[in-house]
Amino acid sequence: MSKIIFSPIPDQICFLPILILVLFFKLFAAAPDPIVPNTALHLAESLSQDSLRKHLFTLADDSMMGRATGTRGAEMAAHYIQDCFRRYGLKSPDNISNYLQPIPMHGSLPLADSRLRLYLENTVHDFELADDYLLYRTGAQTYIGTAVPMVFAGYGINAPEFDYNDYQSIDVTGKIVVCLSGEPESNDSTYFSGCYPTIYSLPETKHRMAISRGALGTILIASTPEYEKDKWNRWKREFTFEDVTLSYTVAGQLSIVMSLQSAELLFHDAFYSLNEILSMVKHHRIKSFPLPHRISFKGEFIERDFISSNVIGIIEGNNPELRDSFLIITAHYDHLGIGPEIEGDPIYNGAFDNAAGVAGLLEIARIFSQNSQFLQRSVIFMAVTGEEKGLLGSKYYLDHPAVPLYKTVANINIDGLAIFEKFNDIIGIGAELSTLEEYLQQSAELLGLRFMTPPNIVVAMEAFSRSDQLAFAQAGIPSLLIMEGMHCKETNIRESFVRMQRWLNNIYHTPQDDLNQEMNLDASYQHLQVIAVTVFLLSDSTIQPEWKSGISYKNVQLQNLAEKR
Repeated sequence: MSKIIFSPIPDQICFLPILILVLFFKLFAAAPDPIVPNTALHLAESLSQDSLRKHLFTLADDSMMGRATGTRGAEMAAHYIQDCFRRYGLKSPDNISNYLQPIPMHGSLPLADSRLRLYLENTVHDFELADDYLLYRTGAQTYIGTAVPMVFAGYGINAPEFDYNDYQSIDVTGKIVVCLSGEPESNDSTYFSGCYPTIYSLPETKHRMAISRGALGTILIASTPEYEKDKWNRWKREFTFEDVTLSYTVAGQLSIVMSLQSAELLFHDAFYSLNEILSMVKHHRIKSFPLPHRISFKGEFIERDFISSNVIGIIEGNNPELRDSFLIITAHYDHLGIGPEIEGDPIYNGAFDNAAGVAGLLEIARIFSQNSQFLQRSVIFMAVTGEEKGLLGSKYYLDHPAVPLYKTVANINIDGLAIFEKFNDIIGIGAELSTLEEYLQQSAELLGLRFMTPPNIVVAMEAFSRSDQLAFAQAGIPSLLIMEGMHCKETNIRESFVRMQRWLNNIYHTPQDDLNQEMNLDASYQHLQVIAVTVFLLSDSTIQPEWKSGISYKNVQLQNLAEKR
């Protein structure tokens, strides 16, 4: 027998075959399962354009009377969605009866007899509702019975991070704050985000800031190009609709927007005239100062209390480890209802805002219910009410969720579908804020599309803050709104922008957003496929989406997890 000699072998050489083996298995495990993209594409191809069209033409029909929150038309729409969920075999949440989550709401409509009165030195001037001013908030809480002083507070902004404070030299306690719309102009992206608006430009932000400092109310002066005469007329039309709030919402105080021409009288005999202030704006030298006159307000309103409902159904997942976590898909079914006639038509149908989005939600629910064996994570489908009145349905749900918030991993919101033509790229509104971006990128790749960052026009529209995805984000849940891009199959990008702007200016929130407008349902179908693939990829993933580092919503998400809310 020969002698066996054990010679020493360097550690790195011994380790090399093991390392190769480990890397092989890691690569093999990390490689995407071909079943997943194949299933995603199968589900996308199973969507029916005929079914999508049927839902759209039912919900946007004149018989639904524009689906205004708290009206018979909205109730009809809710029952139609409820019936679809029942037929598709979705489960009603355990804590909700028959798919309907009832929400107590309060409605208030101002009357022309409302009196906003300015007390000048030797006379009194009454402003006319709709002609001179409009009310952001209505109801008895807006009452200012005794004439109170006013103070001009620039843009009405205190932004420490930009070293900007319109309130630094004035006391607004017990007064009405008068301020300009918008915010300081800048070409510096680090100062009020440059040419893009920040949260400080929102009327709600200005109002809250004033009230938090002891003010009794606010008057916002419509002073920027966006409030030219045609825009003011559009606002007059939209402010004729009922103001609706959740019944348990803390009562708001007087909040007014006033036309530029009418606001000149507020500065009569003041340190500076309104024209001088607008000149200061151009030279970035705006000042805050007391106004010499007093003002009062006594509103006359028609008020009512009523119930409106979210419609909620669930498809349960099959993975024991993921079944108790939920992806929630939303689309608002409400619109504006009956309003001022335009071209002889008083019905604000909201075909693509948002009967189309609800039609898409219903079609995804149908296909997913028929293929539920492929779902790993549970999926909630929710048609929400009151979006047009301030995301009311979503806010109520997040205060009274069907499942705990910490178990809700993401929200995909559907607010409209593509209407013009098929497209080559896709945009994620809010995608850059969370890891949801990765899922949308994968969806685009599977469908042969490009993933694009939102163009300036979309950023300027503050699209993320304009629909239900914002409410979910504020509750800590990563959320996303998927839009078609501007690179279309047959139209160049410039023409696409012009077409989109024309639709927003002439069709959006008018009776002309109805079933008589030109619409390309091939484009709507393509858009829906992108949403469906994204939803499936999320439902299949074992990784919970997260907000990216530095995003404020991340703190709320972590709090939900820590407190198991």
